[in-house]
Amino acid sequence: MAYIISEDAKELLKDAKEFCQNEIVEQAKQYDITGEWPREIYEKAIEMQLHMMDIPEEYGGLGLSHIDQAAIVEQIAWADAGVAVTLNGNGLALKPVLVAGNEEQKQKCCDIIANGGWGAFALTEPDAGCDAANGKTTAVREGDEYVLNGRKCFITNASVADFFVVTAMTNRTIGTHGMSAFLVYKGTPGLSVGRHENKMGVRCSTTSDLVLDNVRIPVENRLGEEGTGFATAMKTLDLARTWCAVIGVGLAQRCIDEAAAYSKQRVQFGKPICRHQSIEFKLADMEIRTEASRQLCAHAITLADMGMPFSKESAAAKCFSGDSVVQTALDAVQILGGYGYSREYPVEKLLRDAKIFQIFEGTNEIQRMVVGRAVIGKL
Repeated sequence: MAYIISEDAKELLKDAKEFCQNEIVEQAKQYDITGEWPREIYEKAIEMQLHMMDIPEEYGGLGLSHIDQAAIVEQIAWADAGVAVTLNGNGLALKPVLVAGNEEQKQKCCDIIANGGWGAFALTEPDAGCDAANGKTTAVREGDEYVLNGRKCFITNASVADFFVVTAMTNRTIGTHGMSAFLVYKGTPGLSVGRHENKMGVRCSTTSDLVLDNVRIPVENRLGEEGTGFATAMKTLDLARTWCAVIGVGLAQRCIDEAAAYSKQRVQFGKPICRHQSIEFKLADMEIRTEASRQLCAHAITLADMGMPFSKESAAAKCFSGDSVVQTALDAVQILGGYGYSREYPVEKLLRDAKIFQIFEGTNEIQRMVVGRAVIGKL
């Protein structure tokens, strides 16, 4: 394992493994079919404090390092990527508050999560996926309030969230420099959840539109100064992309384990297919890619724990891990042959789950832009 974790984290990791085996692996199969949000799984996760990994110790959190957290997140992702995405959705919502919020905002949001609540980060819009400067959601100041109008899409945890971090344009004439970030709490008049996505994969995670229709919030709900929302979002995504990569590693490891187990049992031409070089080499490539992804994650996370810049490293980890997990899932399906295409075995689900890791938190094309510009900047 690439992660050298603390003794406290080892105990939590042990408990997480038991939880994954007993409460997620089999149960997630049915939820994958129905698309229902598995409330029972998350209630048990909350009992184990797995929802609190992103909360700093000074605000009542577990005091885990990012490396500690990575080992646990990978284990949860091994069991079901959608469950890992949901739990990390809280961290995604909390990160901009920790980056730009004041002490009162930080404590309030941490308390919401600690008490079993959920958060959501609302950045993406129908006409502004990776092109954040094209956002149409606006925030107009009227005295001591802001009035927010717009629509967000593909928002993880939107249907269950108790608070939202919403980005909106306070000055559309200056592009990303006119973006600001705001806290909006569940129940605020004019705030509603729109269409729910019927997704191809990660179906244990809920994804919905968020509608803001003349939503009035006090000025004190703004995170940081006006015009700093884009910078806050980018700092948030640096860490979010790393967690995407970690979840991808856990999913890829599950692909390897399922394919290897099947290859030992399936006999063709008088011997288990794992003894055929074509299968052995395929398993080897799956392992090499996954371990390389894990090491990229470990490097980015270590930089984050040290308080050093890690934007390029995060983008590299997310890009490589995303591409790797898709290919690894494809290889797992191929090793199982016709059974790999059947719902009788789990690898077809793993392939459906894998594809999103090339898309969300910035497509892998965007990640290559981030890395490429970092390289060009060195010349």
